[in-house]
Amino acid sequence: MKILISNDDGVHAEGIQTLAQELQDIAQIVIVAPDRNRSGASNSLTLENPLRVNEIANNVYSVQGTPTDCVHFALNELMKDDYPDLVLSGINHGANLGDDVLYSGTVAAAMEGHFLGVQSIALSLVGHTHFKTAAKIARQLVEQHLVNPIPTNRLLNVNVPDVAWQDLAEFAVTRLGARHHAENMIKQLDPRGKQLYWLGPPGKEQDAGEGTDFHALEQKKVSITPLQVDLTAHESLPSMNQWLKG
Repeated sequence: MKILISNDDGVHAEGIQTLAQELQDIAQIVIVAPDRNRSGASNSLTLENPLRVNEIANNVYSVQGTPTDCVHFALNELMKDDYPDLVLSGINHGANLGDDVLYSGTVAAAMEGHFLGVQSIALSLVGHTHFKTAAKIARQLVEQHLVNPIPTNRLLNVNVPDVAWQDLAEFAVTRLGARHHAENMIKQLDPRGKQLYWLGPPGKEQDAGEGTDFHALEQKKVSITPLQVDLTAHESLPSMNQWLKG
């Protein structure tokens, strides 16, 4: 099988390297990832400038662009005549839970694969230590997919607790939780006395009850959330039609 791997932490990040090493004996791996950290890039595409792509090792490509750019280039140019069987994005350095998925470059890279017709999985480690644990989870999902294909064409968002392999609980199929609003912005002065603004930390969990991705991680479970791309509020269509008719 052939697997395309991308991420938003950059082509040299520990997470993506650990993932590729874990899978290299069961699949042909092609890495196409940003040349630097592009966390929070969401689904942005580079439209005003060309993409510069460098092959920095065999089947490892560094792209001066966003995570979405990377997967778009890989599937529409680099691998257009030999599509991969899976697109994996990650392993992200940190969680992608609840509202995070709207901003996540990790989820966006997987979403681009999904848009272009390839089963895709976003993988995140809820921490910065046990990347091998998350890589083993990825391998388990890939091997299960080989034997019994994933029974949905939805994009999968997987979050793995930052614990040793033996300390993991089971898998949990979850829904997205939700956070409170982010904390206030942090104001500072630069050396010339001009004002700078930093984004505040993420808000605390608001909807983190049983069944959510937040709750699963608290129980040291691997959270798997199927995501759909259609943002239409279908249940609101009749009321909107009535409202427009006055």
